[in-house]
Amino acid sequence: MDDRPLITTHDLVKQYPAGGGFFTALNKVNLSIQRGEFTGIVGPSGSGKTTLLNIIGALDYPSSGSTLVIGTDTQELDHRMSARLRNEHIGFIFQTYNLLPVYNVYENVEFPLLLLGMNADERDRAVMQALEWVGLTDKVRSRPNQLSGGESQRVAVARAMVKKPELVLADEPTANLDAENSHNILRMMVRFNEELRTTFVFATHDEKVIAYIRRKITLNDGMVVEDRETKPAIH
Repeated sequence: MDDRPLITTHDLVKQYPAGGGFFTALNKVNLSIQRGEFTGIVGPSGSGKTTLLNIIGALDYPSSGSTLVIGTDTQELDHRMSARLRNEHIGFIFQTYNLLPVYNVYENVEFPLLLLGMNADERDRAVMQALEWVGLTDKVRSRPNQLSGGESQRVAVARAMVKKPELVLADEPTANLDAENSHNILRMMVRFNEELRTTFVFATHDEKVIAYIRRKITLNDGMVVEDRETKPAIH
């Protein structure tokens, strides 16, 4: 069994040009996240949460420092290699769902498997299993504009989980949901974490999400100001 951290950052810095100088979004962030964790990166808007999540997911690159994700130094990857890392190992869940409007539910969930080159029978089994996990087998032919917000986010969860990734990165996944749908989505994620040992890392300031996490990493002005284990308020 591999006991190395799934994610490690060392002196991670991210700066953006601003007004003739630089804005520092992340300032020497050092983190280690183990396999199977259920972790929240929390903090106010502008604290660097999404920037950190994007760098972990190889969607962005740091200005300096290093990031190891699933044994890979992401700074050594070109765009094609970064895409391969994401396609094979990482699932993403966003607050805006990001469903493809011209595709139905089945096709939206199937899309990551097409990128992996999986054959049609394997794809069908995986898609139907993922839709069964989220309770949407009756919506396979529905288009995104025919779904409620809660259903749309459940499709997004199914799409993230269909390839059984080692890591899921979730950026404010409950921001557009009411309390009932938020708790349904979060309970689903807890089940995936416990049954499939999927590692979840959230970027959030939503107290509903924070009630479920088992580790709370607090950012402020791009720096880690607190990192502690927590006892979930909701099981």
